[in-house]
Amino acid sequence: MLDRVLPQRIAASDRLRSFVSPLIIGLGIAVGFPVQIAMQDMTSMVSGAEAVSSRWNAYLEKAAAGSIQQADMKFGANVMNASLSGAARKTKDLGIIAFKGKAAKSDKPDEDRVTRSDKKGRIVRIAPVAPPKAFTAGSVFERTSMILRSTKPDDLKMAFVQPDLDGKEIQIAAEFHPHAVATSDPLLPKALAALVTNNKADILATAYAPVEPDYATASPFESLLRGSDPNDGRFIPPVAEGDHAWMSQPLPAEVFSAAEQKCLATGIYFEARGESEKGQAAVGQVILNRVRNPTYPNTICGVVYQNKNWRNRCQFSFACDGIPDIITSRSHYHIAEEVALAVTAGKIFIPEVGSSTHYHATYVNPRWNKTMEEMKKIGLHIFYRTYGGGWS
Repeated sequence: MLDRVLPQRIAASDRLRSFVSPLIIGLGIAVGFPVQIAMQDMTSMVSGAEAVSSRWNAYLEKAAAGSIQQADMKFGANVMNASLSGAARKTKDLGIIAFKGKAAKSDKPDEDRVTRSDKKGRIVRIAPVAPPKAFTAGSVFERTSMILRSTKPDDLKMAFVQPDLDGKEIQIAAEFHPHAVATSDPLLPKALAALVTNNKADILATAYAPVEPDYATASPFESLLRGSDPNDGRFIPPVAEGDHAWMSQPLPAEVFSAAEQKCLATGIYFEARGESEKGQAAVGQVILNRVRNPTYPNTICGVVYQNKNWRNRCQFSFACDGIPDIITSRSHYHIAEEVALAVTAGKIFIPEVGSSTHYHATYVNPRWNKTMEEMKKIGLHIFYRTYGGGWS
């Protein structure tokens, strides 16, 4: 009987050993490599099975300060970061848990490692920035304004003048707004435009008064400009070295009368009608210099016809040569009129002639030229300035 039972027990023991060994090995593998269990438990957690997810609390890390989640669950480096970006789960016990992949080190630069297809377009539109406009204080065109406190002492401040604008605010603003500057004086013939040396004519020369009011000076800013012209609008020639003091005097107001202008145009016509416009202006300047000189008459007609009763001994030969003064060329006389008015108004002043009071033709050689300073030869005339400022 014993012989029959013993072999049975030995066989059973062998079967038990053959079963226990694989079981122990399987449990060891399951404990050592919990891939399937982990994946099943992770699935349970993501799906919301709270009873199972509690086992994963040991694998969570507390989120960094300032994070919106309470914990982070990190995965292996083989999981792409882009696939986990933004994934999270809100749990009952721990709050929000963010899923993160373990960052793998890479030698590639950041630009090459960025997945543009996953980032999508984050810049919707770039609005172009316009450059700043030129600032114009008080301009009604730019619609801007800037009022500054005056830095002038109280005793130097000037009150604004209240003008009669009559609804001309836009025209006033246009005077101060930048605009194209005229290249020539529209009131002067083209032949004389090149000779203009002064854009601001004598205030008494009404022929050169602007057709439209000058709102730049007839505006609330007029008081600021007042006193800036020491000559009160009268033209005074520029006095150069060697010129005489009497050049610093304005012409008498009578020189702008029709009778005086006729005498000046007549003198220019008969003395220099064959000369260029500059040569005619030089002769007119000599006549006006004599009007300023106290040793000569103080009118144009008095200067032009001085000593006209002295046969061939007057100041200008045409006035006492015994030949009737008849205008034979109306076109030449018209040019002489334009030259006369421009020189009288100070629009044209020839610096190289300066304060000359004498001239003679190049084909004559008078005795008096040896006692004077030669200034300039223009055309067929040579101009002289006296040393003492008088007759010689």
